[in-house]
Amino acid sequence: MTNPTLMTLQNHRSVRKFASEPLTEAEVTTLIDAAQHAATSTFSQQYSIISVTDPAKLAVLADITGHHWLEKAGHYFVMVADQYRNQCLAPNDDTTQANLHSLDKLLAGIFDATIATEAIVTAGESLGLGSTIMGSILNDVPRLIALLNLPELTLPVLGIAIGHPAEQPEQKPRLPQQLMHFTNGYHVLSPADQALQSYDQLITDYYHRRETHQRDETFTHHIAAELSRDPQQRAGILTGIHQQGWLN
Repeated sequence: MTNPTLMTLQNHRSVRKFASEPLTEAEVTTLIDAAQHAATSTFSQQYSIISVTDPAKLAVLADITGHHWLEKAGHYFVMVADQYRNQCLAPNDDTTQANLHSLDKLLAGIFDATIATEAIVTAGESLGLGSTIMGSILNDVPRLIALLNLPELTLPVLGIAIGHPAEQPEQKPRLPQQLMHFTNGYHVLSPADQALQSYDQLITDYYHRRETHQRDETFTHHIAAELSRDPQQRAGILTGIHQQGWLN
C-alpha cells in the first residue's frame, strides 16, 4: 500500500525556479495552519512567521542572501524565534526575565521555528508546491532585524521561498544510513570507511549526469569547501543574538 506522507517526504528536492503565479491567500493560510500544528516545546509556541510581500524588502532579502531568484517565488516566509510575545504575557519578575533571556529559551525558539519550517515545506509539497529553505538570510542578521522591525527577544532563523515549481530538479543522494544512524552510541567515522568512499563516488556520478551545473565533486570535497569559508561572513549572527537580548 502506498503511503502518501512517506512519498512526499522521500521525494523532497529544493526548488529555485518558480512559475510567475503568487500563492493565493487560501494557500498561505493553509501553510501557516500546517506550521501551527507542528510540535512545539512545552506548548509555548515560541516562534512567529513573517510573510514578506513588499518588492523592496524582497530585493533586500535577495541582496542579503545573494539569491535574487527568491524575488520570483510565489511567496516568501521568514521564520522567527520569538520570546517577545511570551514576555508580553508573563509576569515581569526576575525569574521570568532570566528564563526569557536564557540560552535554553533561545534554543527553544529556534527549535520551534525550525520544526514549523519543515511543516510548511512538507505541506507545500503535498499541495504540489516547491520550496527552498534558506539559511542564507543569516548572512547579515542585524540588517535583517532592521528590515523586519524585529523587537527584542526575537531572532530570524530561516527563510522559505515557496511557490509553483517551474523545474523538477534531480534528487541528491543522501548519506547511507550506516554513516548517520547508530545504536547505543556514536560511531566514529574513518575517512577510509568503504561506505564513505562509495558515497563519494555516488555523489561524483550524480554531479556528472545531472542536466545543469555539472561538476567534479565528492561529498568529502563539498564538506571541505563549506568549512573553508571565511567564518566572519556570519559573525553578525552572534551580534544579532546579543542585540536581541540573549547571552548578554
